[in-house]
Amino acid sequence: MSCWETIADYALRSVGVGERLLPRDNFTLCQQVVLIGSGMIWNVYFGVLALASGFFLATSVALGKASANPVARKLSTWFIFVFRGSPLFIQFFFAYFAFLSLKTVSPVFDPFTAAWAGALIVLFLNTAAYSGEIFYGALQSIPRGDTEAADAYGFHGWAKFRKITWPTMLRLAWPAYTNEAIFLFHATTLVFFSGFPAWQQRGDALYYASYFADKTFNPFVPYPILAGYFIVLTLGIIGLFGLVNRRLNRHLPQTARPKVRFRPNLIR
Repeated sequence: MSCWETIADYALRSVGVGERLLPRDNFTLCQQVVLIGSGMIWNVYFGVLALASGFFLATSVALGKASANPVARKLSTWFIFVFRGSPLFIQFFFAYFAFLSLKTVSPVFDPFTAAWAGALIVLFLNTAAYSGEIFYGALQSIPRGDTEAADAYGFHGWAKFRKITWPTMLRLAWPAYTNEAIFLFHATTLVFFSGFPAWQQRGDALYYASYFADKTFNPFVPYPILAGYFIVLTLGIIGLFGLVNRRLNRHLPQTARPKVRFRPNLIR
């Protein structure tokens, strides 16, 4: 089988398009690159949807924590504390068994025992908690002069938030939020170890890398391939978020614009 035939058969296998069965022996480098790349579709799916939806919840949580309303403040504070205070790996297991229990109550919860829905919800809540704390810190760091100037120009309520508070919060939080986005995409590999099953061997990138490592007894080929894909993905995120960062800081002099830098957390 040529490499082009391998691409045609396995490039979209993780989403159910192409060959149903995985190769059993005589693994080629092309097969490993293509199948691990196919699994990356799920990692990108988890990361993009969790980040996009978590962004809005994080904004609400940050506003709630900064609110004068004690109920909203307590709910936001405890939400952040629970999801930042417990390991993501444990959250996956608790969520899976919770969805299994709910499944016995109503068939409505059937999809949540699958990775595409259940694991996505866990990642969504987790990144919302971390991002909410980042946004809250940015809210607290908004220069008082900016808000006073907004008041002087007659901005109040929604107009003040949309034109002054929210853009300034994003500008201050964006470098740290970029690191959170990178970490979230890396954290999608934990779905493989969670209780959420891969349906019909349609797993993520780590699923296929582990398959080849188990079959060949050589982890030094599939895992570096997997690492290479994530390095490329990380560079793409840094580039995309860097464009947004330049847009947010377009009014500042070139020397005063904060740079987006990748600073990995050794312990989260």
